[in-house]
Amino acid sequence: RRVVASHIDVTVGAGEVLCLLGPNGCGKTTLFKTLLGLIPPLAGEVLLNGVAIARQNRRDIARAIAYVPQAHAPVFAYSVLDLVLMGRTAHLGPFSSPEARDIEIAHAALQSLGIDALAEADATRISGGQLQLALIARALAQDARMIVMDEPTASLDFGNKLIVLERIRQLAGRGFSIVLSTHEPEQVFDLADRVALIEGGALAAIGPPATTLTGER
Repeated sequence: RRVVASHIDVTVGAGEVLCLLGPNGCGKTTLFKTLLGLIPPLAGEVLLNGVAIARQNRRDIARAIAYVPQAHAPVFAYSVLDLVLMGRTAHLGPFSSPEARDIEIAHAALQSLGIDALAEADATRISGGQLQLALIARALAQDARMIVMDEPTASLDFGNKLIVLERIRQLAGRGFSIVLSTHEPEQVFDLADRVALIEGGALAAIGPPATTLTGER
């Protein structure tokens, strides 16, 4: 009964980091789910490589966009490696299993975040911060050119925050498009090419951090 993410018009290019900043409940997660095609928009449309996402199948979308959710509670006792391997699903056939190349990619994603030692650990018995890193590794293993991250560092300690932020910088440098939400303005200044300020469920301002993220705003 409440409209959120209204009158928002943004474009994200290759190699760009776009940060969304706004209070809790302003619609950032709803906007992300709409961008991913998980819920339909009430108006407007989402274009992926110039084609409406509503006209694309889930496999093609998953090959183009990876998602790191804000919170995730594994129900089954998958190993961390198996959780990360789920990111390879869009690259496999309907009845095929991950092959050596997929396992290699999953291990590389874990290594890049410093958690390869957790590969065989039960994903339901690791810390919240370690789980968040595993979810980021799953998105990396997906090998999509755009990654949408919903507060990716919210549950991480300072050292792991630095690892994730540096990984985001590296991905952008390799031409990946990154859209992430955060409650930490210093991350915006550190990472973002542009910042979109969401207030009252609408776009209040968008532009470079230095001119957009002002004290008044």
